[in-house]
Formats: sequence, structure tokens, C-alpha cells
Amino acid sequence: MHILGISAYYHDSAAALLRDGKIVAAAQEERFTRKKHDAGFPARAMAYCLDEAGIGLDGVDYVAFYDKPLLKFERLLETYLASAPRGLRSFIAAMPVWLKEKLYLKTLLRKELAAHAGCAEKDLPPLLFNEHHRSHAASAYYPSPFAEATVMCLDGVGEWATSSVWTGCDNSLTPEWEIDFPHSLGLLYSAFTYYTGFKVNSGEYKLMGLAPYGEPRYVDRILDNLLDLKEDGSFRLDMSYFNFATGLTMTNAKFDTLFGAPPRKAESTISQREMDLARSIQVVTEEIVLRLARTVHAELGMKHLCLAGGVALNCVANGRLLREGPFEDIWIQPAAGDAGGALGAAYSAWHEYLDEERDTPRGDAMLGSYLGPAFDDDEIRRFLDSQGAVYREIDEDERYPELARLLDDGKVLGWFHGRMEFGPRSLGGRSILGDPRNQKMQSVMNLKIKYRESFRPFAPAVKFDRVSEWFEIDRPSPYMLIVADVLEKRRIDMNDEQKALFGIDKLNIPRSDLPAVTHVDYSARIQTVHPDTNPAFYRLLDAFEARSGCPVLVNTSFNVRGEPIVCTPEDAYRCFMRTEMDYLALGPFLLAKSDQPQRERDDSWKQEFELD
Repeated sequence: MHILGISAYYHDSAAALLRDGKIVAAAQEERFTRKKHDAGFPARAMAYCLDEAGIGLDGVDYVAFYDKPLLKFERLLETYLASAPRGLRSFIAAMPVWLKEKLYLKTLLRKELAAHAGCAEKDLPPLLFNEHHRSHAASAYYPSPFAEATVMCLDGVGEWATSSVWTGCDNSLTPEWEIDFPHSLGLLYSAFTYYTGFKVNSGEYKLMGLAPYGEPRYVDRILDNLLDLKEDGSFRLDMSYFNFATGLTMTNAKFDTLFGAPPRKAESTISQREMDLARSIQVVTEEIVLRLARTVHAELGMKHLCLAGGVALNCVANGRLLREGPFEDIWIQPAAGDAGGALGAAYSAWHEYLDEERDTPRGDAMLGSYLGPAFDDDEIRRFLDSQGAVYREIDEDERYPELARLLDDGKVLGWFHGRMEFGPRSLGGRSILGDPRNQKMQSVMNLKIKYRESFRPFAPAVKFDRVSEWFEIDRPSPYMLIVADVLEKRRIDMNDEQKALFGIDKLNIPRSDLPAVTHVDYSARIQTVHPDTNPAFYRLLDAFEARSGCPVLVNTSFNVRGEPIVCTPEDAYRCFMRTEMDYLALGPFLLAKSDQPQRERDDSWKQEFELD
């Protein structure tokens, strides 16, 4: 039996396919359309999933959608009515889209599906609608390695829920309690994303990366004015400071007055003030997450916790939850945002609607999150030949030592191998790699490869069996969703002058044996690499360790700022040629930038992608 899950029409639309309860494929639409956070119907992602399974839509038994639009419309109307006449401009802006499309989403979905299948709507499989937070909860619990678990979903807002708690046991999810709109941890964090000049639903990870440069100067101001936080982690926002419920912005003039200035303009200079604001809201977020976790542990008494929703991508909070929280272990859905809702909707249909049994997976059921398209050697070769690209095909036994040598020499390598990752992180399927021991590597990769802000940190990919020799973590972190500190013995002590530095002045001070992946607070966003899910990437790390004594590489996503992670060999080659990457490994083929046909420098492509 096949179940197709779909998320769409808000942001990060995606499709996922289960066969008899096992994941066949999952992908975000943005990877195919090259439009970051594409919210449209995931026609290409769906086509890929069906192709991967070798079926057409007529081979699908059910289609499951990730939320219930009528409940969302109810929330929208009630919110506007409660605040009328305030919010009239926002209401007028929102209504045409709802009245034209979203209110009739079932009809719209059936038209899209019928157009793809080339069939009459009456011949389509049944269409099921799941609640937004149930989709999140299902995506977190069902593929997790736990037989039973507490599930916590934290995001901006679904239909009404912004935070929800569930009990997962066997093939069922039981709702325990929720916090409803407008009181939202995700929207509180996004308000500071907006206020510090970053893009909402895209720039939250920048805010998290900026936080260690700042001081928590505004924590008391946030807690005393913006929200009423209880000891159990529940909270209420003072909505007089916010504009997201009925307006066109996240914050308002009262918020500006509280923090002494209007929002920073996008792309303007980042000041110490923004760094301090980032640190302050990060501290508050972590405190709320920890309080909630302690409460649900005390209430439900379970050993394990699963997480999903956009807030679950806050890997600094996750790291503290793992180290300081009451649970024996936690598991986070790697596609924790709305894209993962497609997978959760399919899982919910299989286990809850159809009442199919659940077998607790060994490790987890996500297959390393390598759930997207792969390309065989012949496909890659044909593409390279069509471009007149100059390349070498390297035998497998020679390939990894050769790539390790290039990385050890300080070269930046584009790495394209196997299936594309599902979720926002590159995990060694579509990655840009470098030597973490190289002190210049962070600035080179940020400014010359990624064309992004200099303050943003990079993550280490490390062999799973060596991670505890370099970082303060004693368990796997395969999805780059846990932050841990670099081991004390790997750190470099700062002198008094260096310790006195503030803000961005901290950036270029080497802090450890791995300066390119050690953040200014000695932390790192860990990815453990496992030979059972990505043998090629593990072999590359193994070869690098054999040469250098270091089982760690810098791993960042294969894209430039504003661009979705690359999907195809064509995407990878185009990105390689547009940046200052030194080498590109496309499967068994190695390309040196210096060998490629000379092309006139043209930076007009930078207008192609909207800055995130």
C-alpha cells in the first residue's frame, strides 16, 4: 500500500511517500523549482517520489494533506473579529487568497492531482486531511527509535496550536495539552528575527548563530514586558507589543520604544545591539524549552522525548535539553519544519487512520534523511560531456585518498554523492567541504563560496566513533541538530586582551584545534557520520583522518546564499562554476576549477536568488 503525504501553500512545500509504512522518498519542492522555501503545490517533488517508487498516482491508495485549512480560516476570522477594526489592512490583504484558493483547498488539491495524473478527479485516491500539529507529532514519533515517548511540537502556529504535547505509544498519538495562538514561542523568536533585520521563516538560524557574539542584556526586559512565563513553561505574550496577529509586520512602535530603536534594515551593518538582542531571545527560548520539558517529564513520566516543529531546529536549545533536561534521550525529526509535515501526514494515515501496527525501528526509520534523488554515473557523465567540462574519473580505491589530499592542502571541495537530503541540512549528500583545522577556512567559505555574512558558523561532520574524542557529546547526532562544546583539551586558551573583546571582534580569534568549526563560545553544531547510512562520506572522513589525524571536516550546504541546496548534477556544476570552490566531486568524477573552460565573469546570476 502506498500513501502520499503533501505539505503546501504556506512555506517549504514537500511530498513524501510511504510503502507499507516504510519511507520510499521525500523531498522539498524548492530543490526542483530552485525557489527557496517554495510554497506552491509540490508537483515536482511528488513526481520524484512516485518515480522513485516506480508507480503513478493510480498506484497511490491515499493522499494525506498536512493540515486542515478550514480550522486555520476559523482562527484567522476569529482573530480579526476580536481585534476589529485594528488589522483591517491585513484582513483585506489576506482575504482574496483565502476566498480564491485556500478556502477551497480540497478542490484545488484535487485539480492539481488530476492534472498530474492526467485523469478525472473521480478516479483519484481518497484525500485525507490531518491537523498540523498531529502531522508534526507523527513525523517526530513514528520514525523515532523509541517504543514510546513524549512528543513536543513547537512552532509558529498551525491551525490554532503553537505548542503541543503528545504521548506516543505503539501506533497511536494521544494529545495531552496545547498552547494556542497568538501565544507562540516560534512567533516570539520570529519577531526578534524580524526586528534584528533578518527574514522571517528563513533567518531564524542566523539569529541563533549571531547570539554567541552578544550579551544577554535584554533578558529581563523581555521577561518583564513581552511575556508572562510560568514555572511550568507555559506563557502568554503581551500582544500590545506585536503586530503579527492582525498586521503586516511582526512588531510595532511599542516594541520599538521598549528596545529603543526601530527594526534594523535588512543588509545594513549588524551592531552589538543586534547581537545582544539575539543572545537575549536565545536565552529566553532555551529557558522556555527546558521548563516545558521538565513539566511534561513530571506529568507523563516517560524516558524519551521526540521533537518537531520549527523551534526544534534550534540546535542550541536541543543541546541544552540533551545535557540538562530530564529525559534519558531525545530524537528530533530532521525535517522538523513544515516540509516534514508531509511525512507526518502520511505516517498518521498509515498508523492512525488505517490502524497499522508500528515496529520500533533500529536506530531510526529516516535512512539518514537521504531520501531525495540520486544520479548514476552515466547520467553525470552525459551531463558533464554536454557542458564540455574537463574531468577525471577516479577509481574508488584512489578516490578518497586523493580527495583527502586536496582537503589537507586547504582546498574547498564541492561534494555530490548519492541521494539528496530531506530537510534543511546538508548531511554529506550535497555538501561543500573544507579542512576544519584551517584558520582561514570560515572566512573563505563564507565570503568567497557562500557569499554570506561573515559571522555565520560552520558545522563539523565527524566520524561517529570519534565524536567523543573531539566534542562533549556521548551519542549520535546524525542530523546536525545538536550543539555541543569542543572538548577542553582541544581548546586554545585566550589571553586577557582576547577575553576582553566584544561582538564580531571575537570572530578571528582561534579557539581550538578546529578553528573553522568552533564558534566564539567554544560550541559546534555536530553531525556524526555513520557508514550504514552514508558509507561514501564516512570513507572520505576516514581517508582524511588517515592523512591528517583529524576525523572531522567542515560541512556546509551546497548552495550560495538565497539558493536552495543543489539537487541535480547541473545545479552542482552551475554553483561550482559561479563560486570560488577549488574542486568538485560528482560521484566518481573530479573537476578542478582551473581546468574548466574559461568563461567570462558574470555576476548577474546573483540577482537570481532573493537574499534570505
